Amino acid sequence: MKHHSEHHRVDRTAWLRAAVLGANDGLISTSSLIVGVAAAHADSASILVAGLAGLVGGALSMAAGEYVSVSSQADSETADLARERRELSLSPEAEHRELAGIYISRGLTPELADQVATQLSAHDALAAHARDELGITDLTRAQPLTAAIASAASFSLGAVLPLIVALVVVAERVTEVIFASTLVLLLALGALAARLGGAQMLRGALRVGFWGLIAMAATGLAGHLFGVRV
Repeated sequence: MKHHSEHHRVDRTAWLRAAVLGANDGLISTSSLIVGVAAAHADSASILVAGLAGLVGGALSMAAGEYVSVSSQADSETADLARERRELSLSPEAEHRELAGIYISRGLTPELADQVATQLSAHDALAAHARDELGITDLTRAQPLTAAIASAASFSLGAVLPLIVALVVVAERVTEVIFASTLVLLLALGALAARLGGAQMLRGALRVGFWGLIAMAATGLAGHLFGVRV
């Protein structure tokens, strides 16, 4: 039988989430940090040091946070699978009835549900219960290291863009240029994320741009109010 291959967006969920969150956070946090420091009348060297520190600290923080978070999910999945494996060993008949009941609730007749449960269990009982009872599949399994690397890399990529702007623009104009360039990049990032996820591009772009603008405005105001001319 010829296999019909289809491509769905659901298989992008894990890496897309980490990449978009990382790039968005890197761009917004570093731009906001630079705007805040620049608004405090800092010189170019101080602005660059602050931005670089934000990049390094933010990337490591994103990686650590993502690793811990996804590791907790992986631990829960491992514990659930171990419990399911034990139940299959101790009570195979009860587990069979439970699996058949799931298929009945999805619309199969009791006879067909029993046949499906029997055949799937004969092939791989644990995989059948993991997928249909626990909702765990190869596409959704937690991957802590992959998520951490993706978050750190994407954060760094997002953060390096405002650093480049701060490097080539004089300190007196950094605030205005960062505001404009970051807003454009955020709109593009939001549109790209929506496009990859199959959502409406305009809505995604405006959502990301709005909150990025709020973050930069708030930190710029803080730097202006509490900064000291150096």
